[in-house]
This record gives sequence, C-alpha cells and structure tokens, in this order.
Amino acid sequence: MAIHTPSADTQNDIDVPEFMRAEAVSERPNLSIVKPSPEPLEGPVVEHQGETLRPTWIGSGKELATRAREHAAEHRLYIGWSVRGYRNLGRRWLEARRDDYPQMIASAVAELRVAKGDTAAETDAKQLVRERRAEYRRHKLLHWVKTGGWSAAGAAGGVVGVAVGGLWVDLLMTLSTYAVGVYHGRPQGEVADAAAPPLSVIERAGDGFTVGQGQVFMTVDQLSEGKPFPTVQARTPMQLAECVLRALLAEGVPVAEVSDVIRLSWGWQCIVRVSEGTPEAIIKVAGDLETRFDLAANGVRPTPMKERRACAVLRLVDRGADPFASAPGLPYRAPKSMSITDKFRIGSSVGGDPLDVALAGVMGLWVAASGGGKTGILQALAEGTTACYDNITIDLDPHGDGLEDLHDAVRITARTNQQIEAVLLFFLVMSKARARLRKALGMGRKWKASREHPAVTIFFDEFPKATELAKKLTFDLLLVGRKELIEVEVASQGGQKGYLGENFAQMVALKAVGPCKVGDTRAVFGDGSVGEGWLPHRLDPATETDAKDAGHIYIQGVPGMPDEPIEYKVHEVPSATLRKLAAERLEAGLVEPDQESLDAMAGVDLPEYVEAVYDIEGNLKKEAPVELLTWDALLRLCGAEPGGYVKQMTPEQKLQLDAALGALDAMERLGRDAAQLDEMAEIIGDGMTADRLGELLRAAGAGGTVKIAVPHRSGRVNGYQRAEIAGAVKLLNGA
Repeated sequence: MAIHTPSADTQNDIDVPEFMRAEAVSERPNLSIVKPSPEPLEGPVVEHQGETLRPTWIGSGKELATRAREHAAEHRLYIGWSVRGYRNLGRRWLEARRDDYPQMIASAVAELRVAKGDTAAETDAKQLVRERRAEYRRHKLLHWVKTGGWSAAGAAGGVVGVAVGGLWVDLLMTLSTYAVGVYHGRPQGEVADAAAPPLSVIERAGDGFTVGQGQVFMTVDQLSEGKPFPTVQARTPMQLAECVLRALLAEGVPVAEVSDVIRLSWGWQCIVRVSEGTPEAIIKVAGDLETRFDLAANGVRPTPMKERRACAVLRLVDRGADPFASAPGLPYRAPKSMSITDKFRIGSSVGGDPLDVALAGVMGLWVAASGGGKTGILQALAEGTTACYDNITIDLDPHGDGLEDLHDAVRITARTNQQIEAVLLFFLVMSKARARLRKALGMGRKWKASREHPAVTIFFDEFPKATELAKKLTFDLLLVGRKELIEVEVASQGGQKGYLGENFAQMVALKAVGPCKVGDTRAVFGDGSVGEGWLPHRLDPATETDAKDAGHIYIQGVPGMPDEPIEYKVHEVPSATLRKLAAERLEAGLVEPDQESLDAMAGVDLPEYVEAVYDIEGNLKKEAPVELLTWDALLRLCGAEPGGYVKQMTPEQKLQLDAALGALDAMERLGRDAAQLDEMAEIIGDGMTADRLGELLRAAGAGGTVKIAVPHRSGRVNGYQRAEIAGAVKLLNGA
C-alpha cells in the first residue's frame, strides 16, 4: 500500500501524525555551513548552551525537599499540630456522644415548665422528657460499644505489630500515629492565616450570618417555628439570638433582628432592632422577659441607643452573676496630687467603661432610697475632692454622719442647724463677692481654680431633713455658685418636690439616681425617662445582710460623657482605706480660702430673709435667723482648727473699722438702736461727713441705708440699724 505524502505547502495544514510527515531534504540547509546572523536574535538566551544539564525534575525535587525541611522547622516538627489534632478528635468524639440530646432534653424540660397547670399538656411533656432521656441513654450505650470495638481492634493490631514486626514496624506505627494527629490538627485553608474576628463576632452560624449594620446573627424571617426557651439552654450566639427573638415575639414586641451577640463572664449581650416604634416596647416587658429567660429580678437590662433610634443594647445577666465583679478598684491618689478640674474615676458601667467625673463648677443631685448607698457615693466623690490642691471640701449633714471616714480631710464639718445655716450663708456671700472680684483678678467670666484661689465643694447629705432656711440658702447658692466654683452636691432619699422643698431636680447639671421609686426617676430625669431606658427604680436597696444594688446609679450630666441610660456602680472603698487617706491629707495640710475672697465679702449685701426685722419705731421685732461670721469664727463654730493665715488690715479697712466703731458709739450716746448718718457723723466729729460715713459703712459690710424711725423726725427716714454695723465690725475684726 502506497503512502501518499502531501506537498510541503499543504502538509502543515492537514491533521496528520507527526511520524507521517516528510520534509524535502534539499530545502533544509546544512547546519554546519549556516553563518551567524548579524542581526540580534530575539528570544531567550540559553546560558548553559554546550553544557550537560540535569533533568528538571531533579532540581524541582531538591527545591521541594528544601521547602519541606524549612516548613517543618518553622512549625517545630508539627508537634502543636499533632496535639491539636488529637484534641479535635476528642471533641468530635464527645460531640458524637452527645448528638444534640442534651439540647433536646432541655427543650422538653422547658415545655414541661410552660405546661404547668395544664394536666394533659403536662403529662405529654413529662412523657417526652422520659422518652428523650431513654433515647439518650441508648445512644450513649451504642456509642460506647462502637468506641470499644474500634479501640479493641486497633489495640490488637498494634500489639501484634509490636510483637512480631521489630524495630522498623514500631517506628512506622509511631510515625503513623503522629501523622494522624498532624493531619487532623493542620490549619484548614485560610483559617490558619485569618485575623482574629472582631469582638462582636463570636461564631458565624450557617446561613443566619449576614453583614449589615454590625454582624447580624438572626432576623425574624429566618426564625423557624418553636416556643421560647430560657437563656440557660443557649450555648452559642446563634442559639441566644433565637432565644431572644422567640421571647420578644411572644411578648408582642415588633422585633426585626438580633445582632452583635457576645458572651461575657456574667451573661449575654446583644443588640436588638425593632421594626416599628422605639425600644420602649422592650423596656415595658422587661419583667416578663425575665420570666421567659428564667433570670433573676433585674436580669434583663435594656439600654436604648442614641445613635440608632430603633436599637437597644440588651444585657442578660445570669442568675447569681455580677457584671461589676471584675471592675478595677480605687486608684491611690496622693495628697494635693490633682486639680478640681481633673477627671477622676468613681465607678464603672455595666459594659465595663469607666465612670470619670470632674466637679469643677458642677452642681449635683444624688438621689437614692435608704440603703441605696448614698454615703458610699458621696465618699467616693469626696475622696477625689480632698486629694485636690485647689479645692476646699465641706461636709453638711443634719441627721447622719456625712462623709464619715474622710472627716480628717474635710475642712468644715457641720451637723447642727446653726452650723449648717452659718456655713451656707458664708459661702453664698462669698459667691457674690467673687462675682465682683473676678474682673479685678483677670479671670474673666468664670472663677479659675488655683492653689491661690481654690474652689469650694459642699456635700450636703440628708437634705430633706434640713431647715427651711438651709434649703432656701442652698437653693440660692445653686443659682449663683457655679461660675464662682462654689459647687453644692445635694444628696436626698427622694427627688420629688416633697423631699427637696424646691423643684430643682431638673435645674442642676449633674444628677444621679440609685435605688428609688419610679416617681423619683420621673422627677429627676423627666416624665418620659422610663420609656427611654432610665430604670433606677428597678434597682434594689441594700438590706442588713445583702448589699444588693447599693451604689448602683443611672447618671446624667457628667462632663464629657453622653447622657445614656446605662447602669453604673460606684467604687466601694473600705473604711480603713478612707481613714488612712484622710490622715495623710490632713498631715499634708488642708486648703484655705483666698484672702481676696474673704476681704471682698465685706462689701456684699445680705439676702433680705436673713436680716433682722424692726418695727416702724426702729425697735427690734425679730432677730436675724443666721449671722454672717468671719472664716475664723465659722471654723470655731464648727469645731474646726483655726485658719492658717493672719489677717492683715489695709489702711482703708482701718478707716472703715474706725467709722463703724464711731457709729456704734454714737448710737450708744443717743440711746437708740437706729440713727441717721448726719447725726452719727456730728457725734463722731473730726471732719466726718454724712456722705463719707455712709461710704465707709457700706465698704465695711454694713450695707446701704434702710428706713428707720427716730424721735425727732416724722415718718420713716434713711439710716442705719445697730445690728448691721455690729456685723461689719465683727467681719473686720475677724471675731
């Protein structure tokens, strides 16, 4: 059979096997006579041309061996992988043994609890519990039988191999066992190099995990049929999301999704979004949710989010757990180590964030029922203020022990009504004096605290038990003291007008409420505050044997912090620690008021309601309810140590004192308690005029003229009363 060979022009276009192709020898040049082309050649340059080259597979094998050695060395011969592999095998064995039976039994038990009261349903639920427990026992028995069979077979093979195989078989079996562990412990794909997931993502559970506003675990549309179940049955974030969705739907809440589920040491935390309305719907059924979840009272703690109006952070506290158990303790603050303008930590939030406060120019109201921890809260605040180099701490309490353990570090402690009223009047007058003094000191619109010009912080505990005059003085000080850095921190068992006397609960900037009545919550935070998540009335005050929620608060108006309805706990400091700190601060020296403020008080008019009352003839009808004292006299009244300064009178003050003493002497000669300027000036003599006398008396602190009655004039005329001039003399004398 002849073979047809196509021409050179056509054979390359025909699909013919290579061995059948022919080539005209005459057309192929002899390689030995081909001259090098003068043009540069294109294409790869072969460096080893003319040399004997190794096959490619030899180089590849060598490279692979090198890589293998480096990989093994990098992972320390895969010892960690092997350990992890057998740990994974153990976990798989345990999961196979359980096979979701504990979850099914727990669900059946939950149905039994729900069915209580319904005889038929309860009987069916009990039967279901028994059946599932019996199935679980059979399953575990079968699992043990399978495990024993495979273990026996493997052990028998291993024993035979060791007995008859020799050293190489033993080595091979050991390596095989090691390799099995390495194989099951190897990193899976991208997981080995993947970065750690964000804190809000604990587990990606099937198709229920999508990405949106945060990491969403489950939406209502993905929820299958079923009944609500307690949180104790939730083992994964997905199960917790399902638990929350079922409970909210059962309570009629228009829930849309549950996201950002995290497991914490004390329970669960997640974000719940409603499809309509506001999270107030969750707050209204919080008590019922505690039943659904089988949690303790106040175990459900919803906090609406300001940045997402439809969402709330839902915290579910396990029974017996304490979200604040791991909060850090009080840091040590040395005497005079901080400024009143500095922030200092007094507690922590339920989410673990610090509660830092700065009290400079901040008027505060602290409300908690008996057993709510007011004393501990005030002590935590005063622990910070007594560590300041530019603040004077004052303690007022008409009923209890006030700041108690910090007594040594407090400049003035007032307990009687007389002491409290005198202190409040003194600092009210000082605040008015500072308002006129600021410009002269170059401070501008607000008093600036410093070592030379300190602030004053007054803690007023048991405010409802104070006198009406003390309440009036406090109210006036709340109005004018902020700019002058004379701040008042009022503590009360209630926040309503019946407790405070004046409805100033919403007037002050800083307000905090612990265990209380719901009326106190509304009085302090506003009428709609409960629906917004302000729930201090759900806190429980302490009893004789159980601290419960003492020291827990909701707080507004903290400088630099958003006003969110979050539960905080104030640090509880041991009494011995506070006493030790107080002793250190006393030894370092207590802060004294500045002389400029004390001098400026002489030119301030007293409030009318603290002045004496005279009849039309100038006779005293009612004495002044409280007397304005000097700083040293105030210290002596309250049993405190004298001030650390020596008063130095200026020449002008000496003239004022001489004029006041002359006026008193003139009244003695006239035999009256009231007199006109002209008649007193005439008795004083030495060129004294009525106008000059009036100027000196006003500067001395006697105030302006008032209407008086004198025997030789008809009707009421302008003049001075003895009490005002005597008060000016005491102020100037420092007595």
